[in-house]
Amino acid sequence: MFTLNCNGRLLVINKPVVMGILNFTPDSFYKQSRLQTIEDALQRAEIMLKEGATMLDIGGQSTRPQSERITAAEEAERVLPVIESVSKNFPGAFVSVDTYYAPVAEQAVDAGACLVNDISGGTMDENMLSAVGKLSVPYICMHIKGTPETMQQDPVYENVTRVVLDFFIHQTEQCRLHNINDVIIDPGFGFGKTIAHNFQLLRELSVFKMLEKPILAGVSRKGTIYKTLGITAEKALNGTTVLNTIALLNGANILRVHDVKEAVEAINLVDVYTRAS
Repeated sequence: MFTLNCNGRLLVINKPVVMGILNFTPDSFYKQSRLQTIEDALQRAEIMLKEGATMLDIGGQSTRPQSERITAAEEAERVLPVIESVSKNFPGAFVSVDTYYAPVAEQAVDAGACLVNDISGGTMDENMLSAVGKLSVPYICMHIKGTPETMQQDPVYENVTRVVLDFFIHQTEQCRLHNINDVIIDPGFGFGKTIAHNFQLLRELSVFKMLEKPILAGVSRKGTIYKTLGITAEKALNGTTVLNTIALLNGANILRVHDVKEAVEAINLVDVYTRAS
């Protein structure tokens, strides 16, 4: 069991939970996830919460391979009104901001977010860890090799699991030194990894339990699924459920997904399966 202090509210994870993805972007890799208005975001948030999402992750820029970076000011302009509206309309939701910019994280928490989800694990803004430490909110530390612009340019590892584990050992200590009390780790499926790397990380996910931190798995509709199956992201829901199930069996505590209902069902079935005598 893990307990996270989310800006004064306690999030207890005694069984896996679901984080729903709210992309306020024009270019996310999965077209159906793109939201254009605050009304769109509120409707999607309501559906996700009714389907069983515990957390909502709100992002303002795509981090798909070869995506173009936008400025912190542009990102803030996109996400802050959404975070404020979602937090106001659904006060029971645990809202996360998906950003690697420290100023956006600070403004987002002021607008109602209570977690910070950083795809760079503190490597793309030198002020991020100190900012989160001062905010006193949980921090999702993800591993990435390179940046979204360069990460899929022939990524090579001697042993991907060992490299990612070493990264987390170092970065969680940096988080501690910056007074970040609650850290969630995310191996970063698809972020500077080949399909083979992603499957190795999924197979060896339980290794990260030694860090004694909640483990987030974000495989939803990604290329590892649709490229392996020869389909598109739009047709990758079944494959997503399969990999989410494997992640749960190997120790995932949080599933970050586009499709909440199916993820909640996977959690419930795996829970019964693991408790069966």
